[in-house]
Amino acid sequence: MSVAVASASPPARKALWKNLGVQVVIAMILGALVGLLFPSFAAQLKILGDIFLRLIKTAVAPLVFLCVVIGVVSAGDFKRIGKVGLVAMLYFEIVSSIALAFGLVAGNLLGIGQGMSATTAASGVKPPSAAGAPHSTLEFILNIFPDNFVGAFARGELLQVLVIALIFGAALLHLKESKRLPIERGLNAISDVFFEFIHLIMWVAPIGTFGAVAFAVGSSGTAVLLSLIYLVLSFYAVVILFIVVVLGGICAMFRINILSFLAFIKDEIFIVLGTASSESVLPRLLEKLPAYGCSKQSVGLVLPTGYAFNLDGTSIYMSMGILFLANAYNVPLDFSQQLGILAIMLLTSKGAATVSGGSFVVFAATVAATGVLPLEGLAVLFGVYRFMSIAIATTNVIGNSVATVVTAKICGEFDETLLSRTLREEMA
Repeated sequence: MSVAVASASPPARKALWKNLGVQVVIAMILGALVGLLFPSFAAQLKILGDIFLRLIKTAVAPLVFLCVVIGVVSAGDFKRIGKVGLVAMLYFEIVSSIALAFGLVAGNLLGIGQGMSATTAASGVKPPSAAGAPHSTLEFILNIFPDNFVGAFARGELLQVLVIALIFGAALLHLKESKRLPIERGLNAISDVFFEFIHLIMWVAPIGTFGAVAFAVGSSGTAVLLSLIYLVLSFYAVVILFIVVVLGGICAMFRINILSFLAFIKDEIFIVLGTASSESVLPRLLEKLPAYGCSKQSVGLVLPTGYAFNLDGTSIYMSMGILFLANAYNVPLDFSQQLGILAIMLLTSKGAATVSGGSFVVFAATVAATGVLPLEGLAVLFGVYRFMSIAIATTNVIGNSVATVVTAKICGEFDETLLSRTLREEMA
């Protein structure tokens, strides 16, 4: 017995340079250096980041569809699905409202945009058009429902894909077991293939990160960064405070160790920091959060829905961006007007993940909807949006990950034993 114990060698530790998170951090540093030293060359490296994100996006909609359908079928009854969905939606509305209010309060206290000359700050970069974004409640509701099964996937409309997946899963539940089981096994097998597809793409994540960071630093230039430095630093400070105070407080309420949880998803956080895209880690989180103790059903239902309805980073950005433009262009906004704009943002922020162009396009739609803020001010903020989008996407990912775990705990879809085993393996 002693010989057997002596001969048992501990598992070889993975070399540090082989860790994906470390590779992404190194790529970020190299990208920043190239952007500063060779800005003209760095501007051409945008294609590397674009290729990586395009490859990721090819799998996002199918994976959301597969995970939701499998989650619905695995749940077995609509009462279970309804409970998880209702709790998740209530959570999303409460926390999104807190994030919007948090941004408004911080923006007022910090006085962002005050004393700034908009004419000298404008970067001259043309922001994306917000014409495709739904502006009214009826348009937003109508846009949720697809008019074409394949078109929803082709356009990357995650809300429409969710609707299709829920109906498809319900249809599967209505089939006899003899017909349902082969289809269910096939969907699980296809899901495994898509996860392997993502694993292969992740090999080039550091290259994509290098290109994206080099382009952001090289194309924006130091003049824009200096003119808007206070806004950028203020935004990062507010976002960090939100994660620590609000999300940390929520985690404490539900006995979740926020530091341990952030360490668990650190690789995904590093990837988002490098790519400034929350979509880049959705497939990984769909696979990873069940190992933390959440049921696959709750992860499959809550996480993709959160990408459309629970965007904490986007909410804070929109609040602070509105106040920045108001101060920069000397547009007075009293308390009642700010409350009215907050109500508009509660609606428009829900489409951020499904509108082409992301958070900035939705922000542009909000500025247009207010009717009091100058549209030309959008060019001022677009100059540094690439830098701010890093914090936006990271906060969105952390917020949705926390939302998934909290919802799973509330609905009894959380396995503490599995969590303990996973954490022991992580420490080994």
